[in-house]
Parts: sequence; C-alpha cells; structure tokens
Amino acid sequence: MKITPEHLIALSWVGSVLALLFALFQAKKVLKFDEGNEIMKKISASVRSGANAYLARQYKIVGLFFAAMFVILGIMAFADLLTPFVPFAFITGGFFSGLSGFIGMKIATAANARTAQASSKSLNSGLRVAFSSGTVMGFTVVGLGLLDLSIWFTLLKYVFYTPEASSVLQMASDLFASNPDLYLSADDANASAQIQLISSAMLTFGMGASCMALFARVGGGIFTKAADVGADLVGKVEAGIPEDDPRNPATIADNVGDNVGDVAGMGADLYESYVGSIVATIALAVSAGFNFGGAAVPMAMAAIGTIASVIGTFFVRTKENTNQKVLLAALRKGTYISSAIVLIAAYPLVRYCLPDNQGVYFAIISGLLAGVLIGFFTEYYTSDTYKPTQKLSETSLTGPATIIIGGLSLGMLSTLVPVIIVGISVLISFYVSGGGDSFSQGLYGVGISAVGMLSTLGITLATDAYGPVADNAGGIAEMSGLPHEVRERTDALDSLGNTTAATGKGFAIGSAALTALALIVAYIDEVKLKIADSAKEIELNFDLTNPPTLIGLFIGAMLPFFFSSMTMNAVGRAAQSIVVEVRRQFREIKGLLEGKEGVEADYAQCVTLCTKGAQREMIAPAFTAIIAPVLVGIVLGVNGVVGLLAGATATGFVLAIMMANAGGAWDNAKKYIESGKHGGKGSDPHKAAVVGDTVGDPFKDTSGPAINILIKLMSMVSIVFAGLVVSFSIIN
Repeated sequence: MKITPEHLIALSWVGSVLALLFALFQAKKVLKFDEGNEIMKKISASVRSGANAYLARQYKIVGLFFAAMFVILGIMAFADLLTPFVPFAFITGGFFSGLSGFIGMKIATAANARTAQASSKSLNSGLRVAFSSGTVMGFTVVGLGLLDLSIWFTLLKYVFYTPEASSVLQMASDLFASNPDLYLSADDANASAQIQLISSAMLTFGMGASCMALFARVGGGIFTKAADVGADLVGKVEAGIPEDDPRNPATIADNVGDNVGDVAGMGADLYESYVGSIVATIALAVSAGFNFGGAAVPMAMAAIGTIASVIGTFFVRTKENTNQKVLLAALRKGTYISSAIVLIAAYPLVRYCLPDNQGVYFAIISGLLAGVLIGFFTEYYTSDTYKPTQKLSETSLTGPATIIIGGLSLGMLSTLVPVIIVGISVLISFYVSGGGDSFSQGLYGVGISAVGMLSTLGITLATDAYGPVADNAGGIAEMSGLPHEVRERTDALDSLGNTTAATGKGFAIGSAALTALALIVAYIDEVKLKIADSAKEIELNFDLTNPPTLIGLFIGAMLPFFFSSMTMNAVGRAAQSIVVEVRRQFREIKGLLEGKEGVEADYAQCVTLCTKGAQREMIAPAFTAIIAPVLVGIVLGVNGVVGLLAGATATGFVLAIMMANAGGAWDNAKKYIESGKHGGKGSDPHKAAVVGDTVGDPFKDTSGPAINILIKLMSMVSIVFAGLVVSFSIIN
C-alpha cells in the first residue's frame, strides 16, 4: 500500500498517545517520591485545597460563558452563517484547554513538598522532581492538543465531509473547479474543498481554546499577583520578615497563585498557541495549493516534535552546583537535542509531502532557530548571570524609583532583538517557501515556521512549568523550617525558573506573532468564501489610505494597552484587599507577628479574597477581546477588521515582550541581591528591589502573557464571525 499524506496525518494519533502515556509515567514517578514530614504535608495540602477551590469556582463561571456561546454559535449555524460543527468544536477546544491546565496543576501541587524534600538530599534530586512535574504539564498539553486535532480531522474528513455525505463539499468543490486562477482538476478541486471545510471548522476549536486560555491566564494571573504583591509589600517591606514566612497570612495564597496562574493558566495558554499554529497552517495549505500534503506537514511535525521532546527529557540533569549557567545549560541541553532531532526528521517529511516545494524545510529551520534565539536573548535580559540584570540590581542602591526606571528601560530595550529575529524569520520563511512566485505559498511558509518554533513544546513547556513547583518548594522549605542549604537549593531552582518562565513566554509571544499573521490571512480567505456565497458586493481594500482599514489599525494598536490597563488595575485592586487583610491580621491576632507558639495566621481568608477578586476582575478583559472584533466588523466592515488585527499584532507583540522581560529582570534582580549582593536580604537595596518586583509581577505574570492570547483570540473570533460581518456590516 502506498503511503499518502493522509496516512502521515495519522501520526498525530501516535504523537497524542505517546505524549499522554509519557505524562502518565512521569506523574506516577513524581508521586513515588517522599513528601517529607507532617508539616510539609500539611502545607502542601493547604496549597492543593486552595488551588482546587479556585479552579472549581472559575470553571463554574467559564462554564456559563461557554454555554451562552454555544447557544449563540448554534443560532448562527441555524441561520447558515456557520457550519453545524462549529458550536461543538468550540466546546471541545475549551474543554481540552482547561483540562490540560487542570491536570498540570494537580501534579504541580503534589510535587511541591516532594521537590523540597528531594532538595534536602541534593540539587540534582530537587531538579529531577520539579522537572518531572513540569514534563507532566508539557506532555499533557501536547497530548491533549494532538488528540483534539486528530479527533476532529478524522471525523470531518472520513465521516462528515465525504463526497457521499456532504452536499456542502460538492458546492465548495465546484467553486474551486470553476476558479480560472487555480486551474484545478476535479480531484484537486475536491481535495482543496475538503481541506478548506475541515480547516474552517477546526479553527473554531482554536477559538474555544483561546477563550479558555484568556480566562485562565487573566484570572490566574490576577490571583497569583494579588497574593504575591500583598505578601511582599506588607510582609517583606513593612514587617521585615522573610519571604514565605509562616507568620505572613498571604503566604499560602501566594503559593496557591503560583499554581493557578503559572501552571493552570500557562497550560491553557500554550495549549491554545500549539493548536492555533497548527490549524492556521492547515488553513493556509489550501490557498497555497498544497492540500493534504500541506496539512500533513504541521500535523506530522507535531508528532515528530513529541517524540523528540521525550528523548530530550532524559538529558536534563545537573551536578551539585547552584551556578545559574550550569543549571541553564542542563535544561538547554534537553531542548537543543530535541530541536536537532526535529531538524533531521523534518527533511524527509517535507520532501515526501511537498516534493515540489522543499524550501518549506528551511522555513521550519527558520522557526526553530528563531525560537531558540528568542529564548537565548530573553535569558540574556532576565537572568542574573548576565550584565543587564546585574546592572539593574545596582540601581536599587539609590532607591525604588531608580530600579523601576531601570527595569522599564531594560524591558523596552529587550524588544529590539526579538522583533529583528521575528522579522528576519518571516522574510526567510516567506521567500524560501516560494513567496517570490506565489504569495500564498510564502505565507504557508510563515505559518509552518510557527509550527517549527512550537514543535518541541513538550520539553520547552516542561522547563517552564517546573518553575512554579520550585517556587512552592522554597516556600514549603521556609515554612517548615528545613535547613538553610535546602532553601539555597530551592532558591537556585526558583531563580532558574524565573528565567525559563520568561523564555517560555518569549516562545509563546514569538509564535503568537507568526500565528496571528497566518490567522489574518486565514480570515481574508474565509471572508472571500463568505462574499462568494453572499449577494452582497464588498470591495476588499487593505491600503492604509482606506479610512476603515486605517481606523481599524488605530483601534487595534490601542487595544493591547487598554487590555493591559484593565488587567494591571485588576491586580492593583485585588492586591489592595490583601494588603488591608494582612495588616489587619498582624494588628488583631496577638502574637502572630512575634511568632508565638500556637498562634497561626488565617490563611484561608486571603485565599478567599484572592479568589473572589480574580473571578470578578477577569470578566471585563475577556469580554473586550471577544466583543472588539465583532463591533469593529459590524461598523467598519471586513477592511476595518483586517486593520484591527494588524494593529493589535504589531503593538501586542512588542508590548508583551517588554512586560515579560522587565518583570523577569526585576524578579531576578531581587534574587541577585538576596544571594548576598549589595547588602543582601533586609537591606535598603533589597527593599527597593522588592518594590521593583511587585511592579514587575503583574507585568510578567498577568498582562504580558495574556496579550499573546488577546491577539490570537481576536483573530479566531474574527474568522468565526466572518459570515455575520459580511452580511450585516454598515460600511462595506
């Protein structure tokens, strides 16, 4: 039997099963480690309970939103503005996105005390436990993402959109066959129509995943940073007690926040990035004329990346050395080996699936290298191993104002190199894929470069997700009174986690820019199909001199700033309630601040305040991302929407990098001082650095990461509501 591209698409099933089995193996491995003494178990149980309570409340609110959207999409499908599969694809995308974050959080909250206990033996032991926990997150995201893709692709191709079962397919096939610019045979027209309908439906579960990711990222980010800021400002700055001191009422809430924001939120976020890049590239395969060969490359690439990531995890280990360069090298080795395997395996895949356009292979190389370079320069600007963060720590000698100015300056400067890297990657990917002769093929190359960047997400996310576990482990070591050397080891792992988290955000933001570009093209293709089916005459004019496009561009450029303002204010309001509560407990609970035996803080009250604040504050930013493209489309038409998406992508990409890197640098500058530099813990420079860190917290963990979801979600919403905009826009 001859192997066809359709058969290679089935590799996504293999990758999904392998990823989920490996995640299960790693989860069982983590749970076999010793959880430590009774105090450690009690603290870990409190964190786990708080995280579960938060997610239960969040999922109830998000469930109501998804139910309402299901009804809206169902009405649109009934009115022939959407295919009937769209509401169901939307639900499955949101479900799997939320599930990936939930599973990652469950194992992270089980691994925190185990990491602290393992760190009492050696640094490498602590790294292995925390990293194994991170691999559960990484491979769950990849496995569930591929599972969702595989299920829908199989159902749509072999059940719903077959020539025998679908009159819609026949109509679309006739449309492709009658296009004088394509010169397609009957078989090619049928294949083009089939992959067009499949990708159009699959883009919808990307919208579901994006909606869930935005709720998870914004809600979790508000929770974790409200707790963190409140704990730091009152505990470390005002009361002068150590971080994670059991006397601080916000300590447990801070540890809970690490899990609901940096694990559950991040998992949903990168799930959305992963499936979004693959589905967008499949959509571009149609206009490029690659059909199922073009669809097979991103699907099979994802499966190959999964296998490569599994292999790479076995190379992550370190010696007993807390030097950041040594630790970074240990994690880097795994990601570099995975990337090398993908590069080797991708060549025969492209050669077989796209024999007439092997330049696509170099677009994959371009994306992989861009991801690695963005990771390296993110590390350069945020790790205290390098000069930028070390110099930033020196600005604390003259107070909080100068370190805040220095951090903002560093964040702005750090945008230069990633923008150049992405720009070069887009140019290379476009032209090596045939963009000089065929614009559509060049854009397919841009899309596949985003898939290349995220192809090793399993191990990339593992190095990112381990950070919150190490952070929690340090808190548990402090609160349970473990020896000083244990806290030194967990601090080293935590500091590394800040850098890998910033690197992970760099990957997500870089891929978001490439994916958003691909989605804009997918939107234009979808609009053309809707116009062809409609009796309405609409002129597509994307020139900047066209007023609707220009106005849309301005609105889109503004939205990331408006969105960031809402999320930053949300953190500030939620943090104020924690500051007031911590001060109240210090004042009213006699003996708490003095650490008298038998006197305990009311940790649950801070968790409750954070939960209520996060749930209340996450709604407005999320609805802004969903409503904005629909309103702009109704008023300014499809040309205004294209301007909106272009403006949001340009400013959102740069703003997200600036916020993520400034926040990471402030955090590591604080840790650099805590290691003994510039007076060490408790000194005036340290207090100034804590203030800088509190400003950076919502930068790097709330607003910054959510922007990349914002720009992709608006693109997804635009595609889904394209039929509505074409039919009812005021300006054509």
